[in-house]
Amino acid sequence: MRRYLARRLLLVVPTLLGVTVVVFAAVALVPGDPLTALLGPGAPAEVRQQLSERLGLGEPWPVRYAHWLGHALRGDLGVSVSGQRPVGDLLLPALGQTLVLTGAAFLLVLTGGTLLGALGAVRPDGIGGRLSRAMSTLAVSAPQYSVALLLIAVFSVGLRWFPAGGTENLFTGGDTADRLHHLVLPAVAAALVPLGLTARVFGAALEDVLRSDLADGLRARGLRRAAVLRHCVHNASPALLTIGGLQLAYLLEGVVFVETLFAWPGVGRLLYDALSARDLPLIQAGVFLVAVAFVGVNILVDAVHALIDPRLRGAL
Repeated sequence: MRRYLARRLLLVVPTLLGVTVVVFAAVALVPGDPLTALLGPGAPAEVRQQLSERLGLGEPWPVRYAHWLGHALRGDLGVSVSGQRPVGDLLLPALGQTLVLTGAAFLLVLTGGTLLGALGAVRPDGIGGRLSRAMSTLAVSAPQYSVALLLIAVFSVGLRWFPAGGTENLFTGGDTADRLHHLVLPAVAAALVPLGLTARVFGAALEDVLRSDLADGLRARGLRRAAVLRHCVHNASPALLTIGGLQLAYLLEGVVFVETLFAWPGVGRLLYDALSARDLPLIQAGVFLVAVAFVGVNILVDAVHALIDPRLRGAL
């Protein structure tokens, strides 16, 4: 197990370096003048020259990347050009908000995906199975952006049950109930597609176990249906763990549209604003943070999978 984790951790370094190189090169090669985006078209030439020297824009992008990497390895992620604050001071609060939204959405994904998948696996040819397949297909097919707009139109503008954006009431101040109230719609919008994928994968895995010799043997021993289902769910749990880990990683990096539409002050919204302002230090640090979280979740899922699956432990 230790050798397995050591090999996985050794792959993290080149992966993260590759991510930073690709992002830095992509941002540097995007058409457009970053100085005009930051200062406006009417900025004096001397001001443009000062900012260009400060950001090192006159140097080739490989040289600028080497400078950034050297400072990042020492814990210095730079200063946001648009916010005039250290990048870390902007990213950490945004990361906290993203983790709150991701955690709420992931809870919906696990709960709804498990129940919907089990409903389809227990009676695949009945009403429950057809309903499960229809709902999971609808969830997977619905565009996240359009679903978010529909939720706002129906439940915020039409019915006025939930607020359309933000994390709390700006006038009265937000208590826990108010924050949860603001969290409902963005969490549902973020969770819909991963929930459908989780339901389909877990339902297929559970259906295979229910039709296996293991389930037949448990029934022959006289176990009740609930006990048979419990044992089968345990044997199908590796599939749930794998798809759940992938969907958690997806949520960490895929909530940018949800955060933008619902004015949720997370990393996705911060990166969207940084891209609009061509804030290169903030873009690079934000993407690096998301990449670290994505790789970390995958390593954690692999480790837990190895712990609960004896076949994988035997192959290590």
